[in-house]
Amino acid sequence: MCGILGIVSSDPKKNVAQELLDGAMFLQHRGQDAAGIVTCGARGRFYQCKGNGMARDVFNQQRMLGLVGNMGIAHLRYPTAGSSAMSEAQPFYVNSPYGISFSHNGNLVNAAELRRYLDEKVHRHINTDSDSELLLNIFAAELEKYDKARVNNADIFRALEGVYRECRGAYACVVMLAGYGIIGFRDPHGIRPLLIGERTHENGKKDYMLASESVVLKAHNFVIFRDILPGEAVIIPKDTMIPEFKQVVPGSSYTPDIFEYVYFARPDSILDDISVYRSRIKMGEKLAKNIERQFLDDNRKKVSDEIDVVIPVPDTSRHSALECANQLNLPYREGFVKNRYVGRTFIMPDQKERTSSVRRKLNAMQSEFYNKSVLLVDDSIVRGTTSKEIVAMAREAGAKKVYFASCSPVIRFNHIYGIDLADTKALVGFNRSVEEISKIIDADKVFYQDLQDLVDCCQSNDDCPDLIPSQNKPPKDSRLYHPGELPKINSFEVGVFTGKYITGHEDNYLQELEKIRASNQRIRETGSIFSDGDFVDVKAESDISIFNSGDYNNNY
Repeated sequence: MCGILGIVSSDPKKNVAQELLDGAMFLQHRGQDAAGIVTCGARGRFYQCKGNGMARDVFNQQRMLGLVGNMGIAHLRYPTAGSSAMSEAQPFYVNSPYGISFSHNGNLVNAAELRRYLDEKVHRHINTDSDSELLLNIFAAELEKYDKARVNNADIFRALEGVYRECRGAYACVVMLAGYGIIGFRDPHGIRPLLIGERTHENGKKDYMLASESVVLKAHNFVIFRDILPGEAVIIPKDTMIPEFKQVVPGSSYTPDIFEYVYFARPDSILDDISVYRSRIKMGEKLAKNIERQFLDDNRKKVSDEIDVVIPVPDTSRHSALECANQLNLPYREGFVKNRYVGRTFIMPDQKERTSSVRRKLNAMQSEFYNKSVLLVDDSIVRGTTSKEIVAMAREAGAKKVYFASCSPVIRFNHIYGIDLADTKALVGFNRSVEEISKIIDADKVFYQDLQDLVDCCQSNDDCPDLIPSQNKPPKDSRLYHPGELPKINSFEVGVFTGKYITGHEDNYLQELEKIRASNQRIRETGSIFSDGDFVDVKAESDISIFNSGDYNNNY
């Protein structure tokens, strides 16, 4: 999971770098490991700044002055398979053909096959372990087949047909072709989100932005927007500023990753015409009914006889916890104060660091726990490390009993489409019952969301018409207008709960993923590129791409 952006301004004298940076700030929750911006000037020259760290750390005033041009793309990296190499910061770049800069959100499950294909068939060098570099080079190889001095929209769409043919997995991509324009496309299943927005100036000219979430578009006054559909691509030429859409391949299904709604997307975003906020409210409602049912089945007691207060584990579970408390007719209290400058604990590199990070991240207020039976509500339980520490903190603060509720079902399998949860065997839910999980995290009882309930929560907002973004849908006079009937979501990608992935059986990919994680872990632990006599492919400190100046130490 990453954040991606692209913008084309109708004003040839405008520099879009500041809007890209502002947009990156809105998407910082999608990737806190690295940030990058590439812009394109009037003569087709690329200007780049990227590096490890938060957007606010990578981009200072001096660096922003070097990013010129009225079109550009941006990326916020969330690392997968435990890799945080500086050289894998995006956007990526290749100079041939035509000059291409590329931002990608997702994971490819046939990466090993693509690496062999690029090496043996089309002879393109891959310098990192990033799936994004593979996607970029597949696109470049397809575009190169036309052997033309200049390409047109039809050539680009045909090249994308080759990308869809070769690449399997999750991918939402924003691409910039030097001097030509911006391209956006989404995988045939629509696993990762991508939207396009339109902004009209007083003179009638229009700007266009591509983004991972609607909140970015609305914040920048792109008030007309819609989702890029599964298997669909859009090209926004710099010279005409008229977007051209094409259904490059038929959508195999319409199955967004349900974790976008559980905790990754901002609550004020609307993805695939579904309000993230409303989905989380429904999760709390369904979870409360499940808890009530289990209490009656187990104890013949009401929840209010056993639980005194509902407390969320901040931040993404707050809305669900509040609705859960309302449904259970229990008080809702903020019992944990969060340090906002510590990242997500489940992406920490090792168990010891994850455990200490929980204590740095949260502090329990004794007044809300002392001598009370509490129901803690979190968005999910992954390895169990965070949950166990949170339960311990509640008990240390004086809680009599600690119940723990998860807004998602039991996570029993690896996530393979761009979220680095853990190897399957490291998941607390792998091959364990709910009772066993309760003992491991030391909770009096753990409650999980039912899978069908979760799907129902995210399926539709039809019961809440004020939250349906009808006012944002492109009217007939908009260039974003879709003339046909828009497809509906079939279901969601829920492989982490069922082990059945939308792209099929992926045992080979899972084995490859575990090897990559193990290799990266050995490098971190030993500081050596050798392990048991074997050579480990160490990550490069910086990419062999383009730079604005000689200040290489600052990745600028």
